[in-house]
Amino acid sequence: MKAAEVIAFLENFAPPSLQESYDNAGLIVGDPSTEITGILVSLDCTEDVIDDAILQGCNMIVAHHPIIFSGLKKLNGKNYIERTVIKAIKSDVLIYAIHTNLDNVIDGVNRKFADRLGLQNVKILAPKKMLLKKVVTYAPTEHSESIRLAMCEAGGGAIGNYDQCSFNIAGTGTFRGNEKTNPFVGKKGEIHAENEIRIEVVVPDFKVKDVLKAMQKAHPYEEIAFDVYAMENSWQEVGSGMVGELPEEIDALEFIRSLKTSMKTDCVRYTLPHKATVKRVAICGGSGSFLLNNAISAKADIFITGDFKYHQFFDADNQIIIADIGHYESEQFTIQLLADKLAENFPTFAPRLTRVKTNPINYL
Repeated sequence: MKAAEVIAFLENFAPPSLQESYDNAGLIVGDPSTEITGILVSLDCTEDVIDDAILQGCNMIVAHHPIIFSGLKKLNGKNYIERTVIKAIKSDVLIYAIHTNLDNVIDGVNRKFADRLGLQNVKILAPKKMLLKKVVTYAPTEHSESIRLAMCEAGGGAIGNYDQCSFNIAGTGTFRGNEKTNPFVGKKGEIHAENEIRIEVVVPDFKVKDVLKAMQKAHPYEEIAFDVYAMENSWQEVGSGMVGELPEEIDALEFIRSLKTSMKTDCVRYTLPHKATVKRVAICGGSGSFLLNNAISAKADIFITGDFKYHQFFDADNQIIIADIGHYESEQFTIQLLADKLAENFPTFAPRLTRVKTNPINYL
């Protein structure tokens, strides 16, 4: 199996176009045409992780955090980033990062987090905007169904838990071809009126090209009229954080204490409960303090994430409980998520979990 096959699967699951502007997800080190001997999954990529990959017979590492965020001007081994990259290159080990794009998909980092807590009725806490397009075309009536189906199979027409979604309007299209044309209906040099259907489907931005290609292949016309419109709608399937509900209301302090077990953390920093019980829970794997107002607006009783600073705890303002369980701790189960996804798609190729605990923070 080539690395390109693994990359194609990962990028279909969490498209790189969904990563944040500051991120550096994707293939960081290596040649995608490389034959893969094994895949090691890790939260971070360090020198020790490279060594672990070699010991476990893996020449590809799939990590959540990119080892390189900003550009490298030199590779002299002066810091752990340069040393890790040098070791990977010398050892012919590929490094692939799947970071904020995995944070932003509905079945990514935060879904795994939510499952650990047993949350129900989960949804994206802060859905992304300006990531959807509307593709419109005009088709002769008898061909409209096959064209609509082709557009949906290529990735259009999915809204939440529904697919094959479209809007269709009957009308009349007119055209006249010159002597250089070979019209599907009508005659050269004559104005022709054709019963047509206007087909509209919502399409994720990164699938527009595929939908247009499928539409053009299925369309019988020599010249195809179509439009692509930007949409301001929030995409409920993509965004930051999650919010859901516990199966039943629970004592606030009891729930906070339970986080040490459910999330395997040695420390929970929290604000005093503003109410005795909790049921509605907001979460964000990694650094989630930027979502505090979203959690309050979603009427969550508690917001669980990592990397809150001292003064930010005051922002709870007796409206919500902030529970900081640590960056690593809130994302550690992402390793199993990726391993499960890879094993499911490549059933004869078992991924390995790193044996290196990469959390740089220790507790006494």
